[in-house]
Formats: sequence, structure tokens, C-alpha cells
Amino acid sequence: MRFGINGTGLVQKASVQAITEHAEQARADGFKSYWLAEHPTGGLDAITTLALAGQSVPEIELGTAVVPTFPRHPMALAGQALTALSVLPGRFTLGIGLSHAPMMAQLGIGFEKPIRHLREFLSVLVPLLEEGRVSYSGETLACEAQVFGPPEEACPVVVAALGPQALRVAGARTRGTTLAWVGPRTIREHIAPVIGEAAAKAGKGAPRIIATLPVCITEDEDAVREQVARGLSMYGKLPSYRAMFEREGVEGPGDLVLAGSEGRVAESLGALAEAGVTDFAASEFVRSSDEFERTRAFLKRSMADYA
Repeated sequence: MRFGINGTGLVQKASVQAITEHAEQARADGFKSYWLAEHPTGGLDAITTLALAGQSVPEIELGTAVVPTFPRHPMALAGQALTALSVLPGRFTLGIGLSHAPMMAQLGIGFEKPIRHLREFLSVLVPLLEEGRVSYSGETLACEAQVFGPPEEACPVVVAALGPQALRVAGARTRGTTLAWVGPRTIREHIAPVIGEAAAKAGKGAPRIIATLPVCITEDEDAVREQVARGLSMYGKLPSYRAMFEREGVEGPGDLVLAGSEGRVAESLGALAEAGVTDFAASEFVRSSDEFERTRAFLKRSMADYA
């Protein structure tokens, strides 16, 4: 299991500089990847931010987790991704996702037949990123295009997929999935088998399963869980996440935080690895500099253990 850092906690700052510094610290500490989300109405473009950050942060993989698909035509997104890949050769990964109906409603965008949308979106996006050309006409999307120069390398795509239909699409058409708020039981019994079977049927290699969860080494585990449960309760109201919580047998986000002593958190990491997670992108949920230092030191040691 490879270790990375998820910097989405900084997105609300809307500061390229702050994210660049955070990514550089992750690289300096030896982490293999750095991931950034994009909020549909947040005003910070994740791909542009990572392309800029990558100019002063070498070596580490930089990826989006995730960019919502509904607000963009796949040709426009392919153009952004190929531009980023040209300045981040071999280390940019495009993570995309459907987002959620309430968020799309804020943009005046419908959320009808999301799986059809995902299939059609990938039918345009993936050929452009892999071959530099596409000829496709679907029910809701169409594109006849050829980029100015064929890509020297394919830009890898992963999809935020939770339900079985989305997982099958991701397994058959992309490199894997990127997950948030999904526990080890759900990954072991649902995510890994479904996406793995779809990838095998499509003749692809084993898919990446990238998991992000909050991590905090602390003496006050209950307080951390309560803070997460209170501050992020909205996830429990979104149907796709609610279904994952029910599969896991938990009430909500607070129950999935990797918090407590080093031994307790190490057991949780082990459960994720055994469940089939290939990449763990830690979101450090800390309330003090002491908790940050302890959590980062623990993650660095854990990364070495799994190397």
C-alpha cells in the first residue's frame, strides 16, 4: 500500500501558495502522492493548482480527487488534463467524479441518469487522453476532435465510484477508483470485488483503489470523532455516502476517522491494506501543532513499514 497526502483541507483557503507548500512538505517527507479535490462552487481549479504547484514540487505524483464531471464538457476537461500532463510528465493523475445532485442543483445543472452520463463522458474523455482523438455521439454528449499533437503518454484516469454500476464502469474503462468515507469492510466486500471483476473482464490489470480518510494521533479520540461527526454531518445526508455507511455498519463520518493511539490507528491502516486498498491518501485532521507532528511522524513510519 502506497502512502500519499490529501490536501483537500486547504481548498477553502483558495491559495495556490499554501497548497504548493503543503505538497512540498509531503514530497520532502517521502510520500508518493498528493491529492486535491475541487468543490463545484468553490472557485479554485484543482488541475490548474496542481500544474502550478508541480513546477516547484518535483517527483511526487499529483492528482485530483476529484473534479466533478457535470459542469465540464469532456473535451474541455481533456484539454486541461493534457496541459497539466505536459508540465507534469509521468506524474499527473486525473480523478473525476459525478459529485451529488444537491451540488449540481446549485449550478442549475440536472443530475438525471448519472451512470449514462459517466459512460458517455468517459467515451469522449479516455480516447482523447490515450490516443488524442475521438469520434463519439451519445444521447447527451458528442465529440469529433483531434488534439494538436498525439499525447506522448496516456493520462491516467480514476473515478470516484461507490455504487456497483459506477464501479463496473470505472473498472472497465479507467485505472481504478478514488474513495472518500469508505471503510475497510465495504472495500473488502463491495468495492474491491466489483471493480476487480470489471477490470478483469475488460482485460485490464488490477485496478488502483485509492482511499482517503481523516487521520489523527491523539489522546482525545472521542473529541476528534465528535468534531468530525458534527462538522461533516452533511455526508450522511447524501444517498451515495449513506449507502456506504450502512454497508460498513456505521452511523457517519465520525465513525470512520482513523483516530486514537498509534496502535489503534495502525490496526485501522492494516485493515485497509488487507481489504485491498492500493493507495492510502491521508487527510490529516489535527487540532494542534502537537497532533500534526505526531500524526505526520506516525504516517512516515507507517509508510516505511508498507514499503
